[in-house]
Amino acid sequence: MADSWERARRVLEGCRIPPGLLADVRPLSGGTYNTVEELRLTDGRRYVLKVPPTAPGLRHEARLLVAEAEFCRVAAEAGVPAPRVVAVADAPDAGHLLMSLCPGEPWDTSVTETEHVQLRTELGRQVARLHRLRGPGFGYPSGALGPLARDWRTAFTAMFEAILDDARDYAARLPRPVDAVARTARAAYPALEEVVVPRPVHFDLWPGNILLDRSAGGVRIGGLIDGERMFWGDPVADFVSLALLGDISRDEAFLAGYREAGGVAVPDGPSRLRLALYRAYLYLIMLTETVPRAVGEDKERWVQETVAPQLVAALDEIEEAAPPSRAR
Repeated sequence: MADSWERARRVLEGCRIPPGLLADVRPLSGGTYNTVEELRLTDGRRYVLKVPPTAPGLRHEARLLVAEAEFCRVAAEAGVPAPRVVAVADAPDAGHLLMSLCPGEPWDTSVTETEHVQLRTELGRQVARLHRLRGPGFGYPSGALGPLARDWRTAFTAMFEAILDDARDYAARLPRPVDAVARTARAAYPALEEVVVPRPVHFDLWPGNILLDRSAGGVRIGGLIDGERMFWGDPVADFVSLALLGDISRDEAFLAGYREAGGVAVPDGPSRLRLALYRAYLYLIMLTETVPRAVGEDKERWVQETVAPQLVAALDEIEEAAPPSRAR
């Protein structure tokens, strides 16, 4: 705790906020990679401080805080509630991201059926506003896998090949051999050429990263958080985490709000192959990251029993829709 206080004081001082105003440092749960703490000041201000781990991670996880800062900037431009960046430092030994604290708590089972429809519709509108923005290129803004690419196929194949290399390096336990996964995915790569405009993709919008605010009576979305996995690419990719381990086509409330706000992507026939490829990508990440993070036995069992079959289903869908002869 002493180290946390010292670090928090140092970060505040770097932002020209008197460190003597620091009243409390409280760890925040829910994150799975960075150290996340809430800083409370004596004048009532509250911030969130993120610090990256020193342990090795996956290839795309380098400079994640830079990507999160970019998501916060994009969300502000789109008029979507998200943290406001106060300061970001990208130093190898002193990296951090200081942000404003969004109101609310992660989406949980206390939401009523009526509230669920209202909130999912509003979430659809917010995601559509994000997807209307245009980016400077394709790929991770952090530069973790190289500079932004001019086309989506180049960017995403580099992303997919990187997680396959991670799976090999960490000897990740996958339901199919890595090389077999690679062959199946490559059959779908030509479909990536249908995407010609880079859009912001959060790629981690599961309920835990959607804050619900009940402070004013009723309930509203207080903020979309943890945008560290953000990339510029195909907006269809966001539907994976928005319906994590499920099918976005069944979320009628979300899709109604998304279309109402002019969403630029819908899960239609031509995009289903790309969606299967993005599902495979996320599930590969979830399976592979268990090794460097040294998850416990219960988490490992859940991943193997729940996520591994979803990866197989996504690969089967690719094989049915894109025979190997399509690959080049």
